[in-house]
Amino acid sequence: MKPNLLIWTLAFLGFFILSETPAQRISGGYTFEIDDQLDERIYAIDKLEFFEETGNSLAISTVSDPDFQDNFKIDPTFSKGNFDPNKTYWVKVSILRNPSSQKNWILEFYDQTIDQLDAYLPGGQGDFRKVELGDNRPFGQRLFFHKNFEVPVSNGSEGIVDYYFKIRSSQKADIRIAFRSVNRFVFYSLNEYFLYGIFYGMILIITLYNLLIYVAIREIKYLYYVFYLLSVAGFALAVDGVGFQYFWPNRPEWNTYVNGVFGFGVVAFAIFFSIRFLNLKLRHRLLYQLLRWFLVAKSLLFMAGMMGVRELLEVQVYDILPFLLILVASVVVLIKGYKVARLFVAAYAILVLGVLLKILVHTAIIPHSTVLYYSLHMAFLIEMLLLTLALGDRVKILKETKDRALLRSLRQAEANAQLKDKVNAELEEKVASRTFELEEKSRLLEAYNKQILEKDEEIKRINALLDKDIWKLKSKMKEGLRNQVTNKKLSYEEFQLIFPDPTSCYRYLEEIKWSDGFTCKSCGQSKEAKAPKLFHRRCGGCGHIESPTAGTIFHGIRIPIQKAFYLVYLVISGQDQMTLEQLSHLLDLRINAISNFKLKVKHAKASFGKASPEWEEFLVDPPVMSLN
Repeated sequence: MKPNLLIWTLAFLGFFILSETPAQRISGGYTFEIDDQLDERIYAIDKLEFFEETGNSLAISTVSDPDFQDNFKIDPTFSKGNFDPNKTYWVKVSILRNPSSQKNWILEFYDQTIDQLDAYLPGGQGDFRKVELGDNRPFGQRLFFHKNFEVPVSNGSEGIVDYYFKIRSSQKADIRIAFRSVNRFVFYSLNEYFLYGIFYGMILIITLYNLLIYVAIREIKYLYYVFYLLSVAGFALAVDGVGFQYFWPNRPEWNTYVNGVFGFGVVAFAIFFSIRFLNLKLRHRLLYQLLRWFLVAKSLLFMAGMMGVRELLEVQVYDILPFLLILVASVVVLIKGYKVARLFVAAYAILVLGVLLKILVHTAIIPHSTVLYYSLHMAFLIEMLLLTLALGDRVKILKETKDRALLRSLRQAEANAQLKDKVNAELEEKVASRTFELEEKSRLLEAYNKQILEKDEEIKRINALLDKDIWKLKSKMKEGLRNQVTNKKLSYEEFQLIFPDPTSCYRYLEEIKWSDGFTCKSCGQSKEAKAPKLFHRRCGGCGHIESPTAGTIFHGIRIPIQKAFYLVYLVISGQDQMTLEQLSHLLDLRINAISNFKLKVKHAKASFGKASPEWEEFLVDPPVMSLN
């Protein structure tokens, strides 16, 4: 397959080199003479008579008037670079007819991007027939279904006739007219479309090939390359006019946008593919960042073009910058020893040359020629072939690297196996030695364990005696605590020594509330489970959680519990002689809070039925709990 591709590439180059027929200037430079000996003559605007109109108001009747003819001049210095999109250009072509000619003749414009091209064909009575051409008109209006603009030349009688062309374009137009026979036009067109078919067919084949590779190995670089190839195909279709002819013939307004979209796709996916292929993120961080920032800038310009600034959708001089950066990056990583980039360098060197020539021709910096006009096509074709080979070369190099690594791994595995046998032999000797030592130590451990069990039994006996002593001590402390609380003369400072913090209060409530064991108030079961908070109890049956203050005089209080303890003590002990202001100052509480709680305690005491109820009984079982 590769030799055939090379042959077709050379044929593609040769056709466009040979198709450039030298322009032959007729005597005086004003008249095209119909001569069967010459099948083709091509004239650029510097060899044509034309007139620049500042506005767009002249009619054909004015332009064709004999008195107006002196306005048509030949300007040898005029080129595409002098074209002003704000002006209207009138071109006059004079043809010396020859009825004895055996051929039919046409006039053809090469530039498919001209927006408005009105051809005025002479009639028999000095009138003109208007034919509207241009890429802002539907393709079906053309007289010839061809990507270029053609009009027939009448040759029914002798004499000189004038053809007028009115040209307007939003971008620099390349006004180049070919005067050729229909036979030459058919030969040229068939060969051109045939080579276009080869060009786009090769793109399609390479695209499908890389798409299948992506499906097989799932490497994202192949998908980027597929989108790059599709963008190249779309851009070429837009530039050639073939896309307008076959894909959107009734949507002339799409021409500029399609050109911009696929041109942006070429730049964007070239950057994505190159970054992945060359692994620039690791191999050259600076060039990686430069390519990313250029892509951001190009994206902004592309969005501005899509929103109305159509000039930004055309090929610009700065569009060569990302390809130059990619070429520099590939050269740098190749110099650093990344052999995979060797064909990549050649591919982008050719592409940069093709892009440079295309931009220079498009901006009229260098003169037009057929080879230069199709330089980007040829560069893309060669670049795609080289990149496809580069991807295959990459796989080959990676396979060789993998094979070498595998061979090293096998050798290392052999060395490891030998080392393993040696180590295993040494380990067996050490294991036998250690096994003997462990057996000796195991016997010693059994003896020590027997001694520990005996000590454990002794400790349990001592702990039982200690638990009994602790229980007696707690009983005495509880009794002493009850005696202290029932003392009628405890001050706030003395009371704080007994209940210094909330923890001591909650622990005291827990002991007196559940001294006889826990019983769930919800379901009546005595099975207890682990509670989420300290001093709380959870029912093992229904899951009900009960706090130590639930069901006590302290349930739902909004003051610190140790201060509430003291207020209860004052009321029960009968030492409630201090005013609310004095208590507020002593306890650092609001008067309303003290008053409300004292009122609750007094109601509970009054409802208890005793003049002086017991302290513990009053705390955990007050008769009135509805007052808050």
